[in-house]
This record gives sequence, C-alpha cells and structure tokens, in this order.
Amino acid sequence: MREEIGAVALGLPATSKVVQWGGSDVYKVGGKVFAMCGDIYVAFKVTDIGFVVLTEDGPGRQAPYCAKGQWVAVDLDRLAPDDAQGWISTAHSLIAAKLTKKVRAELGL
Repeated sequence: MREEIGAVALGLPATSKVVQWGGSDVYKVGGKVFAMCGDIYVAFKVTDIGFVVLTEDGPGRQAPYCAKGQWVAVDLDRLAPDDAQGWISTAHSLIAAKLTKKVRAELGL
C-alpha cells in the first residue's frame, strides 16, 4: 500500500518527496507537507469536518506528532485504495491553497 500512496501523491501537481523522520515518505507541495507514509500508517491533512468523521466514526485517529491543525493517521491495513486517493488529493489541495499567490503561480497551481 505504501507504493500506491506514493503513486497517488506524486501524481498530483508540483509534488515532491523526501524521506525523513525515521524513514517516512514525506510528500510536499511548495515545500509544505501534505502527507506522510511509513510502514504502519499514512498521515494527511484534513478539513475540520473530515477530522471528526475519520476519527470518531472512521478508521483514523489523530496523527502522532501532528497535534496542531487537522491531521489524521490511518493504518495501512485499514486503508481502502479508493479512499486513500481522495484523502491524499484533498490534503494536497488544502495545503496548496495555503501557499502564497506567487508560489502557486510559480508552481502552476
């Protein structure tokens, strides 16, 4: 599943990948993190409503080390590929929207 997450993330515009924080694949847009994937779980940015839905009734929990903002972690063995694609795409959009107009223009977003 980790490879599938990478394919989805890297298929989004202006995305880069670095390996950091203990060997996690960290996906960024404009230098800002929107998703992280390790061997056990994937973590990604969500909306306020998405956080409630995923953590109260869904497969997610508050992402470790990401107490600020709305970040959710979902265990890879509980992750449906179709859900992952939507969640990662939304995370990318949320973070890209926070970039300055200048940076978005430079990245073609």
